[in-house]
Amino acid sequence: MARVCQVTGKKPITGNKVSHSNIKTKRRFLPNLQTKRYFLAEEDKWVVLKVSSEAIRTINKNGLMSVVKGLRAAGEKI
Repeated sequence: MARVCQVTGKKPITGNKVSHSNIKTKRRFLPNLQTKRYFLAEEDKWVVLKVSSEAIRTINKNGLMSVVKGLRAAGEKI
């Protein structure tokens, strides 16, 4: 599976690594992804999501069921 957050869609971006002598070489900035298990009480089952730390905060704020409904509406299989 790719390094993409299932909730926010964050993915790696590119930029420059800049040395002390100001030489620039390409590098990748990876999102802070975590594999988390959540218990979906409405369906009485566990779901595993690959989410960024921002998405974890979104789930805490809006609720898991709200986020899962949005994912299913977008066509994600959960």
